This record gives sequence, C-alpha cells and structure tokens, in this order.
Amino acid sequence: MKNYKITVNGNIYDVQVEEVGEAAVKPAAPTPGAAPKVTPATAPAPAGTPAQAATPSSGSGTKVPAPMPGTILDIKVNVGDKVSANQVVAVLEAMKMENDIVTPVAGTVSAVNAVKGQTVSSGDVLITVAE
Repeated sequence: MKNYKITVNGNIYDVQVEEVGEAAVKPAAPTPGAAPKVTPATAPAPAGTPAQAATPSSGSGTKVPAPMPGTILDIKVNVGDKVSANQVVAVLEAMKMENDIVTPVAGTVSAVNAVKGQTVSSGDVLITVAE
C-alpha cells in the first residue's frame, strides 16, 4: 500500500492505494484534522454503443437494454410497429441528460417492457425487436 495526501477544494484527504498483487495491509491511523479515509471504488464498466449493448435472444428477437440507470421520458414505439436499424425507440433521462435509445436491428417491435416515468436499471430490457 502507498499512502498519499490529496487536497480537493481545500479539503485534505489521506488515501491508500494498493498495488496489484500486493497483500492487503492494515490501514494506517487517520491524520489528526484530516477528513475520513477515501475507500477506492470499482469504476463501472463503460456503457457500449446501443448496437454493442443489444442482446440477441434465440427466436424471441433482439433485446434493447437500458445502457445506464435512469428514468424513461418517452417510448417512441408500440408493439407491432416496424422499426429500422438505429431508429430511436425510447428516451432515457440519466444524470440530467436525455439519451436516445436506438434499436440496432430492423424488424417489428414484439414487446415494450417499459413505460413513461418508469425508473430502470442498467441492463433492463426496454424493447424487444423481432427480425
């Protein structure tokens, strides 16, 4: 473990960074007057493009998942609608930004699993498209 003192916006933080492969070491005592220790967190995997995020399913169509957690602002399609590749099928609000969710394949919408105003998690299937 390596100890570092970091100042962010005038606040001092003592942090420990563990080197890969090094055995765990007991945390050091906090420095008087310093802020609590910062525990390193695992960074989330970067969201892929909608085409990469689509999950084909045998026989039931291509599932279009939410690329990140957020709130559904609008569903642009209904069951039975014909869609083309890269067509916007839903709008997801995440981190105060509107994100267009597109279908990676052309086909017919076979299922709509989300409704306007619904909160969704990353990976939740929003739309299924039968090719």
